[in-house]
Amino acid sequence: MTSQAPSLLDLEDVRRDVDDRLAAVLADRRAVLRGISADTDPLVDAWEQMLRGGKRMRAALCYWSWRAHGGDPTTGARTGVVGVGAALELFQAAALFHDDVMDKSDTRRGVPTAHRTFARRHADERWAGDGDQFGLSAAILLGDLSLVSSEDEYLAATAGFPVEAAGPARDVFTQMRTEVTVGQYLDMYAQVLPWGEDLDADEHRAREVIRAKSARYSVECPLLLGAALAGASSDALERCSRFGLPLGEAFQLRDDLLGVFGDPRTTGKPAGDDLREGKRTVLVVRAMRALDDVARKDLSGALGRPDLGDNEIAGMQDVIARSGAVEEIEALIGTLTDEAFGAFAALDLRDGPGETLAAIARSTVRRSA
Repeated sequence: MTSQAPSLLDLEDVRRDVDDRLAAVLADRRAVLRGISADTDPLVDAWEQMLRGGKRMRAALCYWSWRAHGGDPTTGARTGVVGVGAALELFQAAALFHDDVMDKSDTRRGVPTAHRTFARRHADERWAGDGDQFGLSAAILLGDLSLVSSEDEYLAATAGFPVEAAGPARDVFTQMRTEVTVGQYLDMYAQVLPWGEDLDADEHRAREVIRAKSARYSVECPLLLGAALAGASSDALERCSRFGLPLGEAFQLRDDLLGVFGDPRTTGKPAGDDLREGKRTVLVVRAMRALDDVARKDLSGALGRPDLGDNEIAGMQDVIARSGAVEEIEALIGTLTDEAFGAFAALDLRDGPGETLAAIARSTVRRSA
């Protein structure tokens, strides 16, 4: 995030309160799991590691959308909205556990991913069987645990809201979880199809993945949840979507740039990790379109090789940069951001909270991690 983002996310103690709520959830889960077996402590340790240090952007977007649409922080409803923010963070943790398995990622936020941690423990303890499979299985189960807890936290947090607010919010939460799961499949599907033969189709699929897997759950759905819990009308929710979806696309396009060119000290992942994972992003599609046949074949052949060395990554970064694709993606981010804030102007929001919401929204596309 930019240097201003932490202060924005800390306003009205949103991040602190969401962190406190997550700590309470994990303490409760640790007690429950210990009641089943003392051997479960490493699961909760890995769960805590995944949740530690997050920016809480989704929780903040939800909270400030609630405030901007008329939510009163002096009422008990605030505790419920904080709980919904915690549910969003638990859902994100579930998605990340599973995403790291599917992408075969080695690190997350600068530390080994859960499946690598459990595989290493298996090796260190000289246990029987396949250590890599043990690690994968543990990470999948961690994702399932976090998903179940996300549902539990959401239901508890919204129990006190009137049905006219809780009903639309529940519809958003349910649809969000379905879309992310389908988006993960579409991402996998796109990566096994013939590549580079129809670049228009490749870009269309990449944009579909962006919307289903990231844009909606990262930005649009948190905004809709906050608005719905504040009692926003169906028309207001529709206007909120017109703001949130293009902003969410811009957010993910920024993430795609960071996945290729980001500084590992701020992203917590190795430089060019998306290239090793073979991500077929709009950035890579635009680069492929600009290259000649030989360069396109070279880039396509290298993309997705997990053994790519630092020099090879640097060479691919240079090819993508010289293609003009980075400038095209920056321009697209700008266009989508302008579209989003054109829609933002039509929202009927309270001035102070609305300004905070706008500032946080802008920070999502101006980040470095």
